[in-house]
Amino acid sequence: MATSDYARIEQAILYLDAHAREQPSLDDVAAHVGLSPFHFQRLFTRWAGISPKRFLQVHTLSSARRLLAERRSVLDTSFAVGLSGGGRLHELFVTLTAMTPGEFKLGGEGLTVHHGVHVSPFGECLIAVCERGICGLHFLTGASEAQALAELRAQWPKATFVESIRETAPWVERIFPEAPPSGRTPLSVLVKGTPFQVQVWQALLRVAPGEVATYEDLARAIGKPKAVRAVGTAVGGNSVALLIPCHRVLRKTGVFGDYRWGPARKQVMLAWESLRYGAENEDGELRVEAARSELA
Repeated sequence: MATSDYARIEQAILYLDAHAREQPSLDDVAAHVGLSPFHFQRLFTRWAGISPKRFLQVHTLSSARRLLAERRSVLDTSFAVGLSGGGRLHELFVTLTAMTPGEFKLGGEGLTVHHGVHVSPFGECLIAVCERGICGLHFLTGASEAQALAELRAQWPKATFVESIRETAPWVERIFPEAPPSGRTPLSVLVKGTPFQVQVWQALLRVAPGEVATYEDLARAIGKPKAVRAVGTAVGGNSVALLIPCHRVLRKTGVFGDYRWGPARKQVMLAWESLRYGAENEDGELRVEAARSELA
């Protein structure tokens, strides 16, 4: 999808969000993003797999609160035993490796990081990879490639950085597959963080696509129920967007909250996943993936 397509999708989401009570028509939203109703409907349906009207119902605050209420028992079980159907599918797809304390101190010395900017369903992103896997994924939200790269360099100050679309391109299809990634080779993700941060990021991997958790859920999951604020800081410090799914964390009131790569993108990603991974059908009824019952 062209970057301009995602920009229009984001514009539409912001407009739908701001005018939710008014239930804007297709013509209204299309005019706002500068397209004919026909072309906007095609663009939106191609991206979301569902109509703009249905999308509005899925991504609203009330829907987020319902997700929290109806999936709380699933999340509690998942965190209690360290495994759930959907969570296991995601954990099998993403393998998290943390740098050792010695490697942490070296700041990436001896590491060669290849990087490149690519188009994704959620806009342009800077992808960084090394011989041990993906070590950075930043969405370019109002920031230039140079700014995103500067953040990565600060994280790995002694690494060698090489711009190479040729090296990063093969990872794009694996990160943004056309179909849910069951039965695929796991994606290796290399992170640099404190033991506490790594604990939080590992807990995030147990929040399956189409599901959500609160900061309190994550704090309980790592055995530190009072460390909610510190958990929030760790979530915000995640430098591998989407694969370590910090976008699936909501405030306990159901409010979407902040997101490092833009609150609008967070809403878009949650609704897209909810629809794509079978959380809801056209009639708004929750449904459970067959794989979940098979692996439970």
